Amino acid sequence: MQEITVDELKSRLDAGEHLNVIDVREPNEYAEYNIDAKLIPLGNIMSMQIDDLEPLKNEELIIHCRSGKRSMQACMMLETMGFTNVKNVVGGILAWQEKFGK
Repeated sequence: MQEITVDELKSRLDAGEHLNVIDVREPNEYAEYNIDAKLIPLGNIMSMQIDDLEPLKNEELIIHCRSGKRSMQACMMLETMGFTNVKNVVGGILAWQEKFGK
């Protein structure tokens, strides 16, 4: 599994790159604060409810959560399902907020 820092992610977003950013937190966490990533809770990934992701099997997927732990689990699970380019956001949304504010 590869990793990406919040600095790298922000600079790529700011540059206007089209990225597949996936938020694996729960809907209530997403409602509190999000960076416009696609919400697919970790539970959905663990139970293989990933129809929305299937077409992206060979594309870069950037996965984040609150702190980086759930996203790491999601990355590992997606890799076992054959996804070839998943990246975990180091530190998750907490690192993002610490660095860039709300």
